[in-house]
Amino acid sequence: MWRTLPVLIVLITSCEFLQPKEQVKSRVIAKAGGQELLEENITGLIPVNSSPSDSTVFVEKFVDDWIKKQLMISRAQEVIDFNEAQIQQKVLEYQYALMIHDFEKRYIDQNIETDVTDEEILAYYDEKSENFILRENLTKCLYFKIPSSAPNLQRFRRSLRNYPRDSADVWDYSNQFSVRAFLDNTIWVRFDEVIQETPLKEINDKTRFLETTGSVENSDEDYTYFLKIFEYKLVGEIAPIEFVKESISDIIINKRKIELKKELEKNIYEEAKASNAFEIYSN
Repeated sequence: MWRTLPVLIVLITSCEFLQPKEQVKSRVIAKAGGQELLEENITGLIPVNSSPSDSTVFVEKFVDDWIKKQLMISRAQEVIDFNEAQIQQKVLEYQYALMIHDFEKRYIDQNIETDVTDEEILAYYDEKSENFILRENLTKCLYFKIPSSAPNLQRFRRSLRNYPRDSADVWDYSNQFSVRAFLDNTIWVRFDEVIQETPLKEINDKTRFLETTGSVENSDEDYTYFLKIFEYKLVGEIAPIEFVKESISDIIINKRKIELKKELEKNIYEEAKASNAFEIYSN
């Protein structure tokens, strides 16, 4: 049921919206705030191939939203003395900004080079390394969360101590019994993410822990946690290039987009200047 509102509203079903356009005058669907919502304002918005029930729901929501908007506008006009000329100017400026944005996006999409070479990434990293100071500790490690009830834990401990010589045994055991694991010790990961489900998350001095710990085993009531650290980077150090490689690639592509926007604006200006498409009048 429709809520009681200080408006006159007439609803029609979606079937009525789809009748042949033989009507001379478009039907008024709702009135609010001195404005009228016409049938023709809605018919083209109903999703194609909608069922009658879905179309009815769409129409009812559209009408309800339209009424709320008109009532807000009406109340705002009662409370605030708007400068209509300024509002229209802002609307026009926004419209032009949208047009320019879409035009620039089309030009960029047609001309952008999205491949970034390793040489470009390394050059940017070397030049802007001060922008990649770590705010979190990183590590290259192996990590395993294994139920304490899992069989042959002692054998797994021995295999992990002998890693990488016994790496095959480590992977095989982990695949069978680990409920969570980091298995690639060549990738930099955030240390806090590694230990978030372990008792180690309560460590106060993580810097000292990383500097002094090679391997550690912890347990709680249900699980045993194994952590083997190979490398680490601490807060305040420069991030490894592998860790920021994707971010640098995004930065380089974004710089290219900015340059393409400048290029487009310059080309249009120069073409217009050459063809006397604009004039500047002195005071």
